[in-house]
Amino acid sequence: MSKKKLSPEEKMKEKIQADAAKKMKARNEKDDIMFGLGLFGIVGWSISIPTLLGIAAGVYLDNRFPTGFSWTLTLLFVGIITGCLNAWHWVKQKSEEE
Repeated sequence: MSKKKLSPEEKMKEKIQADAAKKMKARNEKDDIMFGLGLFGIVGWSISIPTLLGIAAGVYLDNRFPTGFSWTLTLLFVGIITGCLNAWHWVKQKSEEE
């Protein structure tokens, strides 16, 4: 079987279609990468802010009200748990949007 010889216009049309398909694929992959990086940022801040606030409040309480246990460690764990729940909420919300 012989292949039909394409005119220059048809060759150009096929090349443009192939280039457009490559650009669309690259744009979609870029969006996936940016989504992932954005999600990592949200998760990081969602965990770190409550943790740091818990530590700060714990240090303040340890200095203000000395007790037999450490407020800093207690509120550190409370901050981490709160941050993880917050991050889980954000991830769930973003995945439902997609």
